[in-house]
Amino acid sequence: MQTEQNRNTFSFELFPPKTDKGFEKMQQTVKALQALSPAFFSVTYGAGGSTQQRTFDTVDWLCEEKIETAPHLSCIGSSKDEILEILDRYKDQGINRLVALRGDLPSGVGLGGLGELGYANQLVALIREHHGDYFHIEVAAYPEFHPQAVNAEKDLDFFKQKAEAGANSAITQYFYNPDAYFRFVDDCLRLNIDIPIVPGIMPITNFVQLARFSDGCGAEIPRWLRKRLEGYGEDIEAIRSYGAEVVSRLCERLLAGGAPGLHFYTMNQAAPTQAIWTNLGL
Repeated sequence: MQTEQNRNTFSFELFPPKTDKGFEKMQQTVKALQALSPAFFSVTYGAGGSTQQRTFDTVDWLCEEKIETAPHLSCIGSSKDEILEILDRYKDQGINRLVALRGDLPSGVGLGGLGELGYANQLVALIREHHGDYFHIEVAAYPEFHPQAVNAEKDLDFFKQKAEAGANSAITQYFYNPDAYFRFVDDCLRLNIDIPIVPGIMPITNFVQLARFSDGCGAEIPRWLRKRLEGYGEDIEAIRSYGAEVVSRLCERLLAGGAPGLHFYTMNQAAPTQAIWTNLGL
């Protein structure tokens, strides 16, 4: 049950930098956020493994720094052998937490390019088959439903399949409507899905970028919030200040309502997450 967890879990997401300069910036971000004692840092993995080597480089550095790491692993476009090889690599590094995802289709690839595993529940089952309970497996959840979902019930059924395949917990897509999260949790409990569901939190730093991300992933920006952010125009400082206030209130309500923690999508920046963290008194 969501409210029966002994302690809240706070974690941060990173993406693999494309340049040496970006890698140095990410290292500085990690060192700043590490001071907040997160449970782990997750590291994203591109469509079809398109950023695979950069993901490995980031994970390798985090391991060298003895920082708890949860690499993302997507199954689309990969063979079972390739996935098992990656799992062995992570196990050899002492990594015992993963974020198991279906992943997005690489640009220009149709459904025929799914590979041997087309869904996240199949990936979870493969991990359990070959590694038992060694890995703590996080999966994705969509309080406002996956943009490709046929309907809400079908989307919930897919989530249930991931839990039944052996997922330990879930991290949601970001959202700004707390009621969507609480209703999703209630719907899951109705279906006897009782794994912890941690809200994904996206700090607001750039409205144009946020709107583009949200349109692509199906995350709703409520009209009242969109209009307020639009009103600030190009005043980045005003957007960030107002965004920190809005997201802090969102986090307060989620934690007060029993959310088992928070997972921050940092976009490789420390300051926006630190501001929310300070507002929350964490």
